[in-house]
Amino acid sequence: MQTVTKRELVQRIAEKTGVQQISAKEVIQSFLDEIISELSKGNRLEFRDFGVFEPKSKAHRVARNPRTGDKVDVPEKTTVKFKVGRLMKKKIQKEDATDGPDHDIEEEAVSRGS
Repeated sequence: MQTVTKRELVQRIAEKTGVQQISAKEVIQSFLDEIISELSKGNRLEFRDFGVFEPKSKAHRVARNPRTGDKVDVPEKTTVKFKVGRLMKKKIQKEDATDGPDHDIEEEAVSRGS
């Protein structure tokens, strides 16, 4: 598994769309900023076939410090839940199936129409 950075995404998108990297970066950053803004307002974001971002509140709870065994108060907090969309799920599962040890290179060439 590789880590893809925002910079790499900017470069790919700029190349595919023919826009300058600075313009692509501004659009991507604005998009990410808007997602953060909407989630911080408590709004749910739905991108068809991609997925859904939804803020979730975690209730206050009492936990234990595993080292000392002492009780620790954990305050209420909000996290973000992401539910994978249909198209992404299908694409990821298809790629996972081709990564297995039984995967044959010829099958991949046939499925791509080569």
